[in-house]
Amino acid sequence: MKFEDARHFLEKNHRCVVSTHRPDGAAHSSIVVCGAYQEQAVFASVHQKSVKVHNLRGDPRCTVLAVTNNWHSFVTIEGEASLFDYSNSEPEEIRILLREVFRACGDKDHSNWEEYDQAMRDQKAVAVLVRPRKVYGLVR
Repeated sequence: MKFEDARHFLEKNHRCVVSTHRPDGAAHSSIVVCGAYQEQAVFASVHQKSVKVHNLRGDPRCTVLAVTNNWHSFVTIEGEASLFDYSNSEPEEIRILLREVFRACGDKDHSNWEEYDQAMRDQKAVAVLVRPRKVYGLVR
């Protein structure tokens, strides 16, 4: 499967499980809302100190598994994550990126972008882009 096939799936199916690697090598899985952005899988962590963010800072390898509401179809993206937040990006760039991630992970705009921007700053949100290494699944 190519990422182009996954991109179309991710544009319509935003329920996702992200698996990261703990320092001891064990897997850690989290439920997130995901999407496709610039030929990568994308999601946001609204808490900079979440376990998944901590794990990705130590080991960027992760797996993104998106499913349909009825669990009959899925797409898996294995790859390496790049993390963007207010500590490693210009404030305006991360503000715009977090808005684009919100749009990619849903089907509508936010009702109050200024409120959203403030919440993302307050929570020290992290945008996570996963560069695909392997893409597979079952799309019916």
